[in-house]
Amino acid sequence: MTPLEPSAVLEGRTSNRHSIPLIIGLAVSGFCLLIALVIYMFLGGPLSTVLGLILALPTTVVMVGLVLLIDRLEPEPLLKLAFVFLWGAGVAILVALVVNTAGASFFWIPVFGAQQGNYFAAAFGAPLVEETCKGSVLFLLLWRRRDEIDGPTDGIVYAAMVGLGFALIENVLYYMKVMPAGPSAVLFTVGLRGVLSPLCHPLFTSMTGLGIAFAANRRDAIGYLAVAGGWIGAMLLHFTWNFSSGFGFAGLGVAYLILACVLGGLIFVLVKDRRRIIGLIQKYLPMYDRLGIVTPSDVTMLSQLKTRRNARRWAASQLGRQGSRAMGDYQLAATELAMLHSHAETQTVDPQRFSMRRDALVGLMRVTHNLFAPRGQQPPPQAPPGYGAPQGQPQGAPQGQPQGQPYPQGQPQGPPPGQPYPQGPPQGQPPQGPPPGQPPQGPPPGQQPYPPQQPGYGQPPNQPPPGQPPNQPPYGQPPQGPPRGW
Repeated sequence: MTPLEPSAVLEGRTSNRHSIPLIIGLAVSGFCLLIALVIYMFLGGPLSTVLGLILALPTTVVMVGLVLLIDRLEPEPLLKLAFVFLWGAGVAILVALVVNTAGASFFWIPVFGAQQGNYFAAAFGAPLVEETCKGSVLFLLLWRRRDEIDGPTDGIVYAAMVGLGFALIENVLYYMKVMPAGPSAVLFTVGLRGVLSPLCHPLFTSMTGLGIAFAANRRDAIGYLAVAGGWIGAMLLHFTWNFSSGFGFAGLGVAYLILACVLGGLIFVLVKDRRRIIGLIQKYLPMYDRLGIVTPSDVTMLSQLKTRRNARRWAASQLGRQGSRAMGDYQLAATELAMLHSHAETQTVDPQRFSMRRDALVGLMRVTHNLFAPRGQQPPPQAPPGYGAPQGQPQGAPQGQPQGQPYPQGQPQGPPPGQPYPQGPPQGQPPQGPPPGQPPQGPPPGQQPYPPQQPGYGQPPNQPPPGQPPNQPPYGQPPQGPPRGW
């Protein structure tokens, strides 16, 4: 069996290959995006389409960067983020373009006339159609990957990405429409949509994302009501923005005030959710201390972005870029493990999937954690089945190394137990060994080795020592059972 790469373990995959439905989704979304751009070229010409895209891209790049900035503690897989972005820019924009145009042509304009019909189509028809198209990919995530939506931050991040994809291609159309009026009209529209209101679509769809995140952590009817409530909230916000355009700058001022309040509320939710994630790390990870993969200093390091960054710098000073990558994999695996226990507590993850994912994460944590143990003090790293060293690997190399991308085999001079991870050397300077002022490497006399050796340590999490009967741990508990008092 081919060993899993760290990225596969972190993303919860059972294979090193990405799933076929995800690949199909990317292909379909990209194809829809291509069709939408071809339609734009027929409407306004290739040059106007390219210029509109050039004008719309800078805003999107900045906004995507901000979304990734808030998604650092427990980042979502980049390919899934790319998928929801392309869904917004391709599937959602194409369906909305067709349905909105048909609705305006066959209902709103014939009933209310050209001027009033276009206004009512934008105010009443567009919010229903566009928020349904954008939210559908979030409903798909809830249906297919419920246990990967760990909380409000995930819901907001996925919603913002699909909203940004939609806004990118929609802005191209708006910029194209005003190009015949001259540069001043183009600059005004770019300033209004690209500078003053770049967060509109992400804010609208974030309401649906919050409902999806709430439902992902529940198994009752309230979760479905939350999904419906989020979707309705997204449409109401969208309606408020579009409807206000009929009242000039005064109406837009009121709409801006409402959106500013919503943005402030989302920031509050993100801050609270980050504290919640830190609390889950501090609640669930100490029970893995008996496996030698999490120490109290590790929990402290994992509880702040600053200490995580310092740990990666220290790892890079010891083992170079590969050491930094290994430390990053450890941090993400530990965070995912805490999130997995949270899903187990709310019974929103299947027990079999919980066991498989827990074992894979523990195996990855063991391999990476042992890389930074003091020389001569670590037990041989092991990993769950399917994560072992490939055949033909040199003897003595740690098991669980990905094929073609091995972790470094040398052992760094790691910090002793209980000491925080020291900060790495200044940028541009070579590693100088232990930072000044740090105590000698290795555990002090009389202290337990780092990590501690225990009976059965080194066995795959779901296998007993040789000669003993299988003893699968209970659902929601670590491989060796919880410590006393938990």
